Amino acid sequence: MNTNEIYIKNGTQYKEMTKELLTQCNLAAQIFDTDMQIGIKPNLVAPSEASWGATTHPEIVAGIIEYLQERGYKKIAVLEGSWVGDKTTEAYEVCGYCELSEKYQVPFWDMQKDKGIERDCKGVKLNICERVADVDFLINVPVLKGHCQTKITCALKNMKGLIPNTEKRRFHAMGLHKPIAHLNAGIHQDFIVVDNICGDLDFEDGGNPVVMNRVLAGMDPVLMDSYVCEMMHYKTEEVPYIKLAEELGVGSTDLEHARIIYCEDTARKKLPKSRKVVELQDAVEEVESCSACYGYLIPALEMLKNDGLFEKLDEKICIGQGFRGKTGNLGVGACTCRFVNNVKGCPPTENQIYDFLKDYILNYK
Repeated sequence: MNTNEIYIKNGTQYKEMTKELLTQCNLAAQIFDTDMQIGIKPNLVAPSEASWGATTHPEIVAGIIEYLQERGYKKIAVLEGSWVGDKTTEAYEVCGYCELSEKYQVPFWDMQKDKGIERDCKGVKLNICERVADVDFLINVPVLKGHCQTKITCALKNMKGLIPNTEKRRFHAMGLHKPIAHLNAGIHQDFIVVDNICGDLDFEDGGNPVVMNRVLAGMDPVLMDSYVCEMMHYKTEEVPYIKLAEELGVGSTDLEHARIIYCEDTARKKLPKSRKVVELQDAVEEVESCSACYGYLIPALEMLKNDGLFEKLDEKICIGQGFRGKTGNLGVGACTCRFVNNVKGCPPTENQIYDFLKDYILNYK
């Protein structure tokens, strides 16, 4: 397999489909020593089943593990850290990775329990979880889905699970795009298997899954994310961290010379265009908010819209670290604790936000 190639396979037997895809890509040829420590990085952003559209299907990871073990690779670990506000241990249980770990005797490394080690990532110093350095070959297994702040999240952004929670908060204070690009200059992902089974095209934490029943594979995370942008009807320029990563030498955005290989005709299905987030964002004044806090606010606003209440909200909802110590009228999360009307939590859940805003609209306006 070459770095300018992306393979796409379609089916409903996810484990076997993944094994077949890896065979077609000849993944084993990339891992020259069976004693290498292989790390598999899924997306377990929150404790929700993969059918919800936010987390990596355990069957895909099972397919990767079986493929490797059948070829003599014994040192395999799954590593991940959920987003701020949720515990990786809960996601590990709910998402089926506890059973996976026990069945294949593969350890799970919880990055939320790891300490951060400072690393120079091409001019930007970032704290990266200590055990990442123990991995010789990293297989990234992101979910193809939307994101309320960066429009898409796939190969490049999935590396955020390999930094401590304190660093995740700092990423948002830095503007997200620059640190994501530099993080990928500091952590090299060797192979990518993208879960496009049923990702949510709007919300990172799921809830509106779009069934596609596909798995993608490639070696270049920049090329993969560029292709995902195209599939999701965005221009690459609309997701700044992709171009920034290319400029740092992480990969290429050159889709014109890429080879997109469909393993069967049914894999050619197009993603529907989805833009629920755009309208809802107009009601938000966001400054340096963490993904979890913002990620819970947007679905809460959609719930209000479904109730016919969203249109009655005629003022901005403030959210983010940029509002710490400041006062105002309507705010979400601990960073707006000095606001007159505030929903507490770091982060508050979408149901807490929904209940709070519903009560505010009905009783205080």
